[in-house]
Amino acid sequence: MAKEIMTDRGPVVIEGPVSKEYLESLEINQAMNNFRNPKRQKEAMGLIANLPEGMVYIARFGQEIIGYVLFHYPNQYSRWARHPRILELGAIEVSREWQKMGLAKAILKEAFKNPVMEEYVLITTEFCWHWDLKNTGLGVWEYQNMLKRVFGSVNFKRRHTDDPEILEHSANMLMVRIGKNVSRSHIEMFDDLTYQNSIIM
Repeated sequence: MAKEIMTDRGPVVIEGPVSKEYLESLEINQAMNNFRNPKRQKEAMGLIANLPEGMVYIARFGQEIIGYVLFHYPNQYSRWARHPRILELGAIEVSREWQKMGLAKAILKEAFKNPVMEEYVLITTEFCWHWDLKNTGLGVWEYQNMLKRVFGSVNFKRRHTDDPEILEHSANMLMVRIGKNVSRSHIEMFDDLTYQNSIIM
């Protein structure tokens, strides 16, 4: 699937899920370094695109990747890996040179046109130590609110959990989107996973 949107800097194509081979044919914007350097980020995108369940959606200006969102199964050591119908939104990034143009929401909206998304509980675990506070000029709570708006645009909602990593900082968030075709039993199984550390007296 692909969609072209007009920005102040020209037309941007939103497309995916894209293959590893297609990603290798493109350049990556050098300001895409929030998680790792651009070369390594492009390699990571290719690895995820090659996974059976992996999905990579990109924003492309000409032959240059200027934004992306990644989906994959949760880390095998996390509590979420015990659920058979969970996909994790592993990362979303838009180049600093292309921010404030609505590209993050546009990539998400294109990704969630894919009917396979309705078969899964989608989660994103947001840790404030990954947030680009320095370059955005936002405070931690402003950044958190921005993420709520971006993910809320495709119906993610914040969920409480006793996951220790989430609880490390009060700005951290678990956000969840339950697909329309997820069974009641899988929803209940997910609800049980959100609290694993309760002490029964």
